[in-house]
Amino acid sequence: MRGLIFDLDGTLVDTVYAHVFAWQRAFAEAGLAIDGWRIHRRIGMSGGLFARAAARELGHDIDASAAEDLQRRHGELFREFLPERRPLPGAVELLRDLRRRKIAYGIATSGRRPEIDRSLEALGIGGDVVVVERGDVVRAKPEPDLFIACGQRLGVAPSECYVVGDAVWDQLAARRAGILSVGLLSGGYGETELLSAGAYRVYRDPAELLRSLDELGLEA
Repeated sequence: MRGLIFDLDGTLVDTVYAHVFAWQRAFAEAGLAIDGWRIHRRIGMSGGLFARAAARELGHDIDASAAEDLQRRHGELFREFLPERRPLPGAVELLRDLRRRKIAYGIATSGRRPEIDRSLEALGIGGDVVVVERGDVVRAKPEPDLFIACGQRLGVAPSECYVVGDAVWDQLAARRAGILSVGLLSGGYGETELLSAGAYRVYRDPAELLRSLDELGLEA
């Protein structure tokens, strides 16, 4: 194996619950009260798909314009709630170790700029790292486009890399891309859920993944 493709929120940075609060507030402002747990179960999906699916769950059909308004407001609230981003335990060290060992890696996230910029900065990710965000592809998770595009930019075939993600949507998208996936518990999903969705291995957080890289057979 030659590479790793990372999700961002809940996988490398501790942002999942700020996203939950931001979505909940955005829906409330639109007159749609929604329980936090319902939001959490969909974090990791593309924003537009998330907004439409969550609204349907409340018995409302919203059009593309309304979904876009919800996404925009969510982004504003998210940046307000979490102006500073905290890398998850071991995330910075994991990426540093991959660079030292010359193992290819990239970021593939359903988030958009400028929403993700401070997360990338907190991780020390510069312009030399491949980052594929929502605006770079036609369809986001659970579609496989983000992971396929990231692998192509890295020059690594699907059979030669892993996807690392905290949500069942990451595991589903990886399966559809033909890529083995690794689950992390740091986004709030349980081990059984991630394994059932297709994860090859599940670790607690990036720190445990760093200690377990030999299990994945990674090589430069």
